[in-house]
Amino acid sequence: MSSTVAPPGFLRLAGHPVRWLLLRELARSDRQVRELTALVGERQSLTSYHLGQLRAGGLVTTRRSSADGRDTYYSLDLAACGERLAESGAALHPGLRLAPPGEPALRAVRVLFLCTGNSSRSQMAEAILGRLGVEAASAGSHPKPVHPLAVRVMRERGVDIAGNRSKHFSEFAGERFDYVISLCDRVREVCPDAEVHWSIPEPDDHPAFVRTAEELETRIRFLLHAIEAAG
Repeated sequence: MSSTVAPPGFLRLAGHPVRWLLLRELARSDRQVRELTALVGERQSLTSYHLGQLRAGGLVTTRRSSADGRDTYYSLDLAACGERLAESGAALHPGLRLAPPGEPALRAVRVLFLCTGNSSRSQMAEAILGRLGVEAASAGSHPKPVHPLAVRVMRERGVDIAGNRSKHFSEFAGERFDYVISLCDRVREVCPDAEVHWSIPEPDDHPAFVRTAEELETRIRFLLHAIEAAG
């Protein structure tokens, strides 16, 4: 005799049409609640409710905007989604547990990373993606020298950026990029060309720089699969 078993939590969360739309939008870019409200076409109160459900389920995180503390950015934890999705398949049958994706077959693309100072986050992102064989560049709205801790943390990962220089994004005016990704909230306000936003706080000590490198590596790994799928 079979017993009643509830479906996995991921399926219950993601299966709602509004929450699925929110997940899809956040898979593309970090967003503010007013942006998500417009994208899913629902009232802000309802959008906020469903975002709260996704946060409680551990799929979505929030962070106060560094550009305007009254705003909050929502981010999708893609790694957590992948784990929950794999567990959901295995709950139905062991043979349906998803295997981690292999290395993507990348097409030729150009990616530009933007932040305010072009001193840490964008320099690290450029180095991480460039090491993977993708043409990457970085720039800032108010460039300042490359941060010594960014150099140190990347050197710990086998990449030397000590000779990098910071650049104003006007240096790339007129150039074509397949992806323009902003990494800080302030630069997003002044650069509408950035169609993808990763709301990553500015690191201020060695552990924070390590966490930033780890987050960038995770996001870039998923970006590579998005690039492959778009090819």
